[in-house]
Amino acid sequence: MSFRSIACPLALIFDLLFCYGCRSQDATLPTLEEERLPFAERTAIYPTDVPQHVMLPPLPDTLTFAGERVPLDRDDVREGLERELVVNTFGHSRTFYIMRNIERWRPLIEKTLRENSVPIDFIYLAVAESEFENTAQSPAGAVGMWQFMPLTGRDYGLHIDADVDMRRDPKLATEAAARYLKWSYARLKNWPLVATSYNKGLTGTQNVMKYQQTDNFWDLYLNPETARYFYRILSFKLVLENPEAYGYFFRPEDQYRPLRFKMVTIDSDTDLVAFAKANNTTYRELRRLNPWFNNTSDYRLRVPANSSYEVRVPEQEEKSR
Repeated sequence: MSFRSIACPLALIFDLLFCYGCRSQDATLPTLEEERLPFAERTAIYPTDVPQHVMLPPLPDTLTFAGERVPLDRDDVREGLERELVVNTFGHSRTFYIMRNIERWRPLIEKTLRENSVPIDFIYLAVAESEFENTAQSPAGAVGMWQFMPLTGRDYGLHIDADVDMRRDPKLATEAAARYLKWSYARLKNWPLVATSYNKGLTGTQNVMKYQQTDNFWDLYLNPETARYFYRILSFKLVLENPEAYGYFFRPEDQYRPLRFKMVTIDSDTDLVAFAKANNTTYRELRRLNPWFNNTSDYRLRVPANSSYEVRVPEQEEKSR
């Protein structure tokens, strides 16, 4: 259930580490302690004859996921996390966009996770899956912010037909993902393994545990994609919770705000262009608020018998008198 594998040209990054780090013998690079100073203070320390200064992103002394300690004292764990941290620290355009976007979805996701007794750290699984893109689609056919395959989506109550695909609805898909994670935890009893199962599948994860005779995620030998998957989640947790430590600086106004809308019930076949006009908006804005619409041939929403859909329409600002 993965949006896409993070295929960053690591060789290029490490070339930068060696090439751009080259300097004259007289140049003095900042120490690690100096690197952690506020940005304005660090700029005064940088040598002027170095075109670019790149350092390995810092690892904290301690790290937890869903309340479980990450064993950073193990070399294999540190190296696995450092690899993903390099990718997501230096993937500037992607990471910058995620940082701007996370506050738009945090209230919905964290509330839904709490209601289902799922740790809020699983918001970073949504980042790893889709970067909060409701219209994301993988080559394998997984769709939406939580990258549900059609069968799994239907199993968790997400309606899919020619007119709608509720895997792209942020609220319903998040509720379905939270139920899946809770269901998976009831069988695996371990949150890192639950995150792993989201990529590998529950049966695949259980088989690996059975054959290798361990229920400890850190001791499992996994296929390369799955082996990197949980470390990717951890790296996003680190960078997104401590942006300035990784060179990203934001003002509150730089964050995307949660969308403002009201819900309107549709219980019969509807021309969505006419519906948009009747609600003082445009079809384009309607699609932005309702990414689950599927039909672009005649712009209609066909409603099954004895059913209805909740459609988001922009919340009109009150005009001052």
